[in-house]
Amino acid sequence: MLTQLNIRNYAIVEQLDLELENGMTVVSGETGAGKSIMLDALGLTLGDRADMGSVRKGAERAEITANFDISDIPSAKEWLKNQELDDSECILRRVITSEGRSRSYINGSACPINKVRELGEHLIEIHGQHEHQRLLKKDHHRHLLDAYSGKAELASKTRQRFRHWHSLNHRLHQLSAQNEEQTARLQLLSYQAEELEQVALSEGEYEKLVEEQTRLANAEDILQSGQQILLLTSDGEEVSCLSLLNQCQNLLGKMKGSSPSVTQTIEMLNSAQIQIEEASQEISHYMDRVELNPTRQANVEERLSTIFDLARKHRIQPEQLPQFQQDIQQELESLSMSDQALEALHQETEQARQAFLDSAKQLSKARHKAALSLKKEVNKQLHSLGMTAAELSLALTPYAKDQLNAHGLEEVEFLITTNVGQPPRPLNKIASGGELSRISLAIQVITAQSSSTPTLIFDEVDVGIGGAIAEVVGRLLRQLGENNQILVVTHQPQVASQGHQHLFVSKQTVKNKTITHIDRLTMDQRVGEVARMLGGIDVTETSRDHAREMLGLETA
Repeated sequence: MLTQLNIRNYAIVEQLDLELENGMTVVSGETGAGKSIMLDALGLTLGDRADMGSVRKGAERAEITANFDISDIPSAKEWLKNQELDDSECILRRVITSEGRSRSYINGSACPINKVRELGEHLIEIHGQHEHQRLLKKDHHRHLLDAYSGKAELASKTRQRFRHWHSLNHRLHQLSAQNEEQTARLQLLSYQAEELEQVALSEGEYEKLVEEQTRLANAEDILQSGQQILLLTSDGEEVSCLSLLNQCQNLLGKMKGSSPSVTQTIEMLNSAQIQIEEASQEISHYMDRVELNPTRQANVEERLSTIFDLARKHRIQPEQLPQFQQDIQQELESLSMSDQALEALHQETEQARQAFLDSAKQLSKARHKAALSLKKEVNKQLHSLGMTAAELSLALTPYAKDQLNAHGLEEVEFLITTNVGQPPRPLNKIASGGELSRISLAIQVITAQSSSTPTLIFDEVDVGIGGAIAEVVGRLLRQLGENNQILVVTHQPQVASQGHQHLFVSKQTVKNKTITHIDRLTMDQRVGEVARMLGGIDVTETSRDHAREMLGLETA
């Protein structure tokens, strides 16, 4: 249940700290005092849309905190545990800045709005003053019946299973449509793979062939140049690099006196001598690998020509052919498995379809059973609300096999007849605005009795009724309050007098600022407020006596 609501700088509320109790709590006040502000603020903690207009003028931010006792709400505790949040308490907080940004928190941890809304479904159920407008929509009829039957979770599972089946079925149709294209693609890839296998180009082979072809094509020039280099770098030749270096070293040795420059020059010449010797050895080794081999050269050039032709055919570089061959092989393997995958997907799709039908049949059975009970209970309440000739019926119309959807096997629609002898017709075809309000109220009261949420809020659902009917409504809501926490915003004294406790909303102007207050009324104050609701601004002793009587007190 909701135990505490703290509001800071929201709308025209500067500060409000409200403690709430179990049972039926009435909220009343003059028109325009802001009775719905408390519910609007609570809605923000539950994930309603916020904007910069939510922040009181002159304040930097608005902050609303709602505390819930979840000791008797196992579904809420389980949800918190699954989200790895502390499940020993439940505190929802919403902060909205004057720029319109907002953050939501659950037990001190920042959470996305959709998560807050999920948790809110376990905590509070709100019946708004425009509920009768929703009653004109068939989707709402189905939602009410599923909630009344206690199979809302089964309905959710049915929707999930339908979406899974629909997704698999869509994939199956796509793959089946692609089957002919895949067959043609498979033939092309097989031909390409065979062609590549005949060439059998290995990784790095192309680069080696290019290097070898260059060497073979220039073998004669390479050998001639190499011989000249060996002559110029060999020791013993008069004009070789080494002999010239030796002459330089001898001349340096004859220089008298020691100098760092001379020493450094000698070291540099020694280093040059070593490098020339190594260069001579390297060119000698290279020449050993060079040979005049026209036959081999022709073979290499023929091989390169084949590689170039294949690469040009596939519009890629020659060195990319090995990877291209690997990609083709992988795609071939994938396509060769497509028939098996298609059959597996077909089986999976059929299993998903059967799972949906199993859930949908269970849901359909529960709906038909609940429809009879809901019809009986709602009609009983309609008669108590003064609509003695009204009869509500529920039409469950099966969908055609090709029109199955996520909502199950049938369409649910509430039908009504308000006069004896008339056939039942859709609500929007026969019921007036006042009748819709009472029909809506009867349905809300009945469905609320089966609600799993411990806190139910009724926001001016008694609009358009009065007198004895309003008294019946008040008694019905008080009856709900025996087992649930009920918050009722009302203008009706007959309803207000049935509350276990009473909150009064007022506003006043202080220093050019309008501020809303919510006060818990004592019994004497309740007498005055019910009297005001009965007789308007001028409260007489007669109206106070009437109020005492309605509250079950002795008259003065």
